[in-house]
Amino acid sequence: GANAIYEMCRARGLKVAVAGIPKTIDNDVSIIDRSFGFDTAVEAAQRAIAAAHTEARSTPNGIGLVKLMGRHAGWIAMNSSLAARDVDLCLIPEVDFYMHGPGGVMEHIINRLHTEKHVVIVVAEGAGQNFVSKSGTDASGNKALADVGLWLADQIKSSLDKCKMDYTLKYIDPTYMVRAVPANASDNVYCTVLAQAAVHGAMAGLTGFMVGPVNGRHAWIPITQAVAKSKLVDPAERMWGRLLASTGQPTFKKRPENVTRTESSYLIKKSTVKPAAEPRRVAPPPAPPAKHETKSNVVPTRTMETTLSSSNPLLKPKPQARQEGNEEGSPISM
Repeated sequence: GANAIYEMCRARGLKVAVAGIPKTIDNDVSIIDRSFGFDTAVEAAQRAIAAAHTEARSTPNGIGLVKLMGRHAGWIAMNSSLAARDVDLCLIPEVDFYMHGPGGVMEHIINRLHTEKHVVIVVAEGAGQNFVSKSGTDASGNKALADVGLWLADQIKSSLDKCKMDYTLKYIDPTYMVRAVPANASDNVYCTVLAQAAVHGAMAGLTGFMVGPVNGRHAWIPITQAVAKSKLVDPAERMWGRLLASTGQPTFKKRPENVTRTESSYLIKKSTVKPAAEPRRVAPPPAPPAKHETKSNVVPTRTMETTLSSSNPLLKPKPQARQEGNEEGSPISM
């Protein structure tokens, strides 16, 4: 919108300064460190996750499912899951996942129910759209998204019913609670600095720019560069690795081919399962030869004999009688 206004003013030669402020709470504006409202959204989402965790652990095999905002970027879901420290599974649009089979969503959920007796799941609204589809656009002109939270809840219920497990699932959608809360102290200060930077740029004669922090320093950025692409979560970076370490969830890098979607996560086709090979037995290395320990004041036998015979003349070996005439060609004396 701001870029279109800037282009129109430029085409008409109007002396109007167009300055933009990153207001989206999804934090998907490229180049800048963070957008206005992101910290407040993470804080509000964390309270929803805490409520889901309380509901889940209050009953055996309790499941708390929270759907958070994030059409194309999972920044809110990832950061709020890290902040809560109670999330067992986080699904974002940047990481594809599969429901059934080894290393799938259902296997992880069932394992957590067996070990922890409850599980907390966070899913961004744009995750899993390859499983569900919806035609048309919303009021803002964006592609309409199907409710992945309800779809995921149905999938979990169907799989656990097949396993004949007793469970309780609570689904929480705090979309407007996250978006409509007042800004916290951090975002209040941040918005003040953004407004001051925008006025300074306009008074300096700039137009068609956006303000925002870049590596901790506030800068003026051309709007064309800021809207060229979205900032997405990179699964290869450390923040996603920290989330995997916190939740213990699988990476979903490879979906097994021998498991169908309708099967439960750990129900694999028997015809394609190969028996596990016995571990190869390796002979232990031969023991090293035993070393005879000799004390410093003990001398070996041969050395002792040599030493005694050299010091005591009585123990010296008697010299053998020399045989005369034993040279070649001489007679032997009788």
